[in-house]
Amino acid sequence: MTATDYPLLNIFLSILWFFLLVIWFFAVAAVIIDVFRSRDMSGGAKALWFVFVLFLPLIGLLSYLVVRGPKMQQRAMHDAQAEDEAMRSYVRDAAATGSTADEINKLVDLRDRGAITPAEYEKQKAVLLR
Repeated sequence: MTATDYPLLNIFLSILWFFLLVIWFFAVAAVIIDVFRSRDMSGGAKALWFVFVLFLPLIGLLSYLVVRGPKMQQRAMHDAQAEDEAMRSYVRDAAATGSTADEINKLVDLRDRGAITPAEYEKQKAVLLR
């Protein structure tokens, strides 16, 4: 009996190899991206890792993950935390500015207390409503 006697097995093995190849490409891409995003390596070290991973993919990928895997995870976590902090800062700044209605209410309060004249109030209100 040969493998061609079981066509379903051939299909299964083909699909399995295809998905393993896709996973392999994603792993190689992740390592190459990490090589170029590393701030703690010189340009020469980046070039050597890139050539090593590109021309000896199995050995290069496994050795990179063993040697620099923990740093790869730390960089990913640091970048995610930096992006999260930037987003939180943006949301805080956007929420602090207030809406146009709040700004007009502040102008009304200033006008009622006599801090600004009615002409200044109208001028500032026109600027806000543009």
